[in-house]
Amino acid sequence: MSDQTLPQWVRKREGALVPFDPGRIESAIQRALDATPPLEVEGRVTPSARTLTQDVIDVLRRRGPDHVPSVEEIQDIVEETLIHRGLTAAAKAYILYRHRRASLREAKALFGVRNGLKLSLNAVRVLERRYLLRDDQGHVIETPAGMFERVGHAVAEAELRYGGEADRREWEERFAAAMSALDFLPNSPTLMNAGTRLGQLSACFVLPVEDSMDGIFGALHRMARIHQTGGGTGFSFSRLRPRGDIVGSTHGVASGPVSFMSIFDVATEVVKQGGKRRGANMGVLRVDHPNIVEFIKAKTRGNFLRNFNLSVAVTDEFLRAVREDRDYPLINPRTGAEVQRLSARGILDLCANAAWETGDPGLIFIDVINRHNPTPHLGPIEATNPCGELPLLPYESCNLGSINLARFVDATRTGQEGVEAIQWERLRQTVHLAVRFLDDVIDVNRYVLPEIELMTRGNRKIGLGLMGFADLLIKLGIPYDSEEARALAERLMRFLSEEGRRASMSLAEQRGVFPNWKGSIWEGKGMRVRNATVTTIAPTGTISIIAGCSSGIEPIFAVSFVRNVMEGARLLEVQPDFERIARERGFYTSERMMTIARRGSVRGLAGIPEDVQRIFATAFDISPGDHVRVQAAFQKYCDNSVSKTVNLPASATPETVRKIFLLAYELGCKGVTVYRYGSRAEQVLTFPAMAEKAPADLLEPATASAEYAGGCPEPQCIY
Repeated sequence: MSDQTLPQWVRKREGALVPFDPGRIESAIQRALDATPPLEVEGRVTPSARTLTQDVIDVLRRRGPDHVPSVEEIQDIVEETLIHRGLTAAAKAYILYRHRRASLREAKALFGVRNGLKLSLNAVRVLERRYLLRDDQGHVIETPAGMFERVGHAVAEAELRYGGEADRREWEERFAAAMSALDFLPNSPTLMNAGTRLGQLSACFVLPVEDSMDGIFGALHRMARIHQTGGGTGFSFSRLRPRGDIVGSTHGVASGPVSFMSIFDVATEVVKQGGKRRGANMGVLRVDHPNIVEFIKAKTRGNFLRNFNLSVAVTDEFLRAVREDRDYPLINPRTGAEVQRLSARGILDLCANAAWETGDPGLIFIDVINRHNPTPHLGPIEATNPCGELPLLPYESCNLGSINLARFVDATRTGQEGVEAIQWERLRQTVHLAVRFLDDVIDVNRYVLPEIELMTRGNRKIGLGLMGFADLLIKLGIPYDSEEARALAERLMRFLSEEGRRASMSLAEQRGVFPNWKGSIWEGKGMRVRNATVTTIAPTGTISIIAGCSSGIEPIFAVSFVRNVMEGARLLEVQPDFERIARERGFYTSERMMTIARRGSVRGLAGIPEDVQRIFATAFDISPGDHVRVQAAFQKYCDNSVSKTVNLPASATPETVRKIFLLAYELGCKGVTVYRYGSRAEQVLTFPAMAEKAPADLLEPATASAEYAGGCPEPQCIY
């Protein structure tokens, strides 16, 4: 399509001239066609992108070889060509694609996205909607770079407690630089609230629920205040007397924990966390509570408790009863008396069936958690935060942060040197910086309640974790479902734990140990540490969007999919490393990317090299056992817990879920969550091929919401 009658140059928006390339036109048209279903126009099949590109070239040829068209002029011709051919849906998609690109340029200019921040459009949008400061009229008045500077400045104020102004300035710059480079990001409340009047910087809280009206509704009030500031809450309802039990003050009968949970659920719906973050709760009930059957089956009642994740706190004794196929006792928490005996296997099967049907409940292994409780002298741990990665004492909170592993690969060494391509020294330095940052957050934080401040400052727990693990594996050429991946997971977590502990010990030398150190496990080990816990693996959610990486330690969920963007437009997205490899090795075509989006996987797809199929394993390619084994590999060296979803195809059985529960316990996990595709109506990622019996080429592609972060398809588990 290149000859002397065509323009030789194209004028870009900033005025520079670049060679005319018909291939770029064809690629843009193909994207518009990919975003719309095949249509017939006057009985004829939709023209190919190549044919439509020729139409555009014919228009340009008529304007003469000396004419130098602008980018906008060519785009106008493309729109006119699509409309002329009757392809109105494709024309709309192309117009919206243009608008998207223009919006991204304008947003980046407006928000100061320059000097290497390299934020995606989704990142810019998420920041604009939820994170960047606004004036009284609601107008954004902050850039992403300004946000990182604000957070760095606010957190570094803690340095004045231990050093001088020079220290504060140094760490302010280093904190902001690490965030701007997307090497490390703290949890969302820190990004949203640092340096503001609100000033509440923690993400995770556990509140006690005492067995009285004052205790229950006091906890409800405290929950609402925390949700307003962007935090998520966990509760154990195990202390509440069971349904039908006597209420001494009124001589009536109790309604039980599940009925009271519904009040917390409604309150969460009303508060909506100030419009920035959806409310999220964890509800925990011990397996020996008399109302355990009602609790397990709660989510089977449609939209009931939609703002809760549920976990059954199972004990070692219960799991022994499962293995031995015997009954176990239910205990009234008010009297301590045994009231009934149930089959342990029957209850585990009930959990598996309910989780298969709805995704809830998960299990937390409460005795395992308490064997690793760093401050047993303060009491037992009863509950976790909403996603399960933070087992906390009553009134305790914790602030989180995650290191983006995708940023720590030497691109010049990948493919030949495996894990040695990881920049271990730079990673070590970032771990030490992140520990200092999170410790500083505890000092500058504004606490919602005095009880929370007392407990949080007393233990100084922090939760440093990782994100971008799947991206790292892909860059290193390691399949997620391989022994090599699990070995790397263990090595990474051990590195994070050891270096994080060294950083905490260094801070303890300068600033002192955490106040509740005496009597803790650390005193028993003779280790003077600043923080009762250091490491956690969180699901990351929106901070993964900002960082442009895969969520937490989850695998990728789709190699190629269509994202719903503004005004109903749908745009094809391809995993960047897959697109790079496909182009380098010559098997990239837009048609193939759409085929992949319809299938949801590249495994078994003709035309994709076998080694590439292995590397790009999606969540539903990976066996349930391998999901659990990756979680266990990270848990081995993790102080707190690991947020990881065992994703199952729609065809999975309750027996599969039951086996997952037992395997997770056997491998030393502190909890386990499963999600069977399609078990909840509300999903942020849909794979029609997993739900419909039809030829793959007739199905709609996998489709994601505008703010899908690459985590679990169910929104509650990417909180």
